[in-house]
Formats: sequence, structure tokens, C-alpha cells
Amino acid sequence: SPTLRELEVTVMDARMCNSSRFWDGGIGRAVICFQGQRRGSAPAKGDSGDPSVCGKRPAVAGVMSFSSRDAADLFKPPVATSTVKHKKWIQKTIR
Repeated sequence: SPTLRELEVTVMDARMCNSSRFWDGGIGRAVICFQGQRRGSAPAKGDSGDPSVCGKRPAVAGVMSFSSRDAADLFKPPVATSTVKHKKWIQKTIR
């Protein structure tokens, strides 16, 4: 889309996201899982690579990695790679 869009999401507890109810141990520790504010409002297929921004002084917290093929699947929440957990590597690589 040529129009920038945004979604408000809730960050899900990583242990909960990796539980047998959701991704069942299939994700690593350096990720952020999201839940949409309402059904169908979470990041979906095609959003990979997009930034996840948060804070009063907006900063990139993550980069969208993957989600379920079905955006309405409440048991496969979208996952972003945490930029915070990779901050040292990012800074070293940029230099």
C-alpha cells in the first residue's frame, strides 16, 4: 500500500506465547508476540519486515517476523524479532 498504516497492539507475555496453547515452543527468546486490540486487528502475512514502534518518544522495538496465515487465528499470534535484544549487534553492524 502506498499509504502508511498503523495498528495498536498489546504485547503478549513471551512465556505465554511460547506455551502449548500458542506457538508450543516454536519461537526463540529474542521475540515479541502481539495480540490485536480486537479480532483481526493484529499484524498479518505481508507485514514482515515492518517496524514495531513503541514509547512516548517512539523507538523501534522490533521488526515483524512472521504470523499465522490466518490473521484471525488467536492461537498463533504475530511475532516480531526484538531489536532491543540485538541492540549491540545492530550498533556494531551499522558502524
